[in-house]
Amino acid sequence: MALSNSQYDSIMRLYNRTQLSQKHALDQRTAEIYERIPAIREMNEEIASSAVKGARQLLDGDTTATERLKRTIEGLREERQVLLAAYGYPKDYLEMRYDCPDCKDTGYRDGKKCHCFRQREIDLLYSQSNIKEIVKQENFSRFSYDFFDDTRIDGRSGKTAREYMRQVVQICREYVDRFDSEKGNILFTGKTGLGKTFLSNCIARELIERCHSVVYLPAVEMFEIFSKERFSYDSTDEERDRSRYLMECDLLIIDDLGTELVNTFTTSQLFYVINERLNRKKGTIISTNLPVNEMRDEFTDRVMSRIISKYRVIPLFGEDIRIQMKLKGYTAAGSL
Repeated sequence: MALSNSQYDSIMRLYNRTQLSQKHALDQRTAEIYERIPAIREMNEEIASSAVKGARQLLDGDTTATERLKRTIEGLREERQVLLAAYGYPKDYLEMRYDCPDCKDTGYRDGKKCHCFRQREIDLLYSQSNIKEIVKQENFSRFSYDFFDDTRIDGRSGKTAREYMRQVVQICREYVDRFDSEKGNILFTGKTGLGKTFLSNCIARELIERCHSVVYLPAVEMFEIFSKERFSYDSTDEERDRSRYLMECDLLIIDDLGTELVNTFTTSQLFYVINERLNRKKGTIISTNLPVNEMRDEFTDRVMSRIISKYRVIPLFGEDIRIQMKLKGYTAAGSL
């Protein structure tokens, strides 16, 4: 995923601040050394003077100037290091220091994004996702099938709860693996405590780690954002940017759809979000406690037509997992 211009700029500003900070620190160390060891100032001035002289000689056609300059500068630097050591300073005390020596705090190495840039991308995407902390607990590595019954066949799925959940998790993993080429859409349905939000967060974490932008919002909060933008006369640029980002992010997760007050405004905004993101070929995951037939009663045919035709509907069955965890004395928050 390509970062938006504002996201890219925010990362590059971090690099610029780092470079300025390191340059300021070097200037302070240099001033300290010049005061304590004046001879080093003379050496540095001689290095600069030699560089200018060598450049002039090279322009005059002296092909040996480069090699002589190299030997002169190396000799002066060795003398400087010896003098620094004699005063108890590290040999590299007057060298520029970098948070990332690989790219020298530029973000790029050999014309490609450095590993430190990739990490900053991920950190930025997490900070904008609303789920930075929760996905440390709710992810595929912490998913457990132990709380799903493996003895009774559910007539709706034709499988035990455990078998069915293994199938659902596999679908979610495949969704992640295909996301670069096919940003599909999922509708999780089922009553409270069956793992809808947990599965959504599992997907979110995997995609953020692959540098995709993800935003998680309860449906109520999403509609509040759109309401402020439309009806508030003093809405800020930040609020307008946030509503725009809901349309632009790679994956939007709308949690607990149906818990909000359903009216003409929320229904129209829901259609707008669904339709606009489909047109932009962006992925969307919706979770709701409502079965599909009740969703038809709550929302318009136009909304449901888009969902049924363009979303993979994954109903979740079984008993409330949180109750099962308590019955088994399991207290580790965030695990399923």
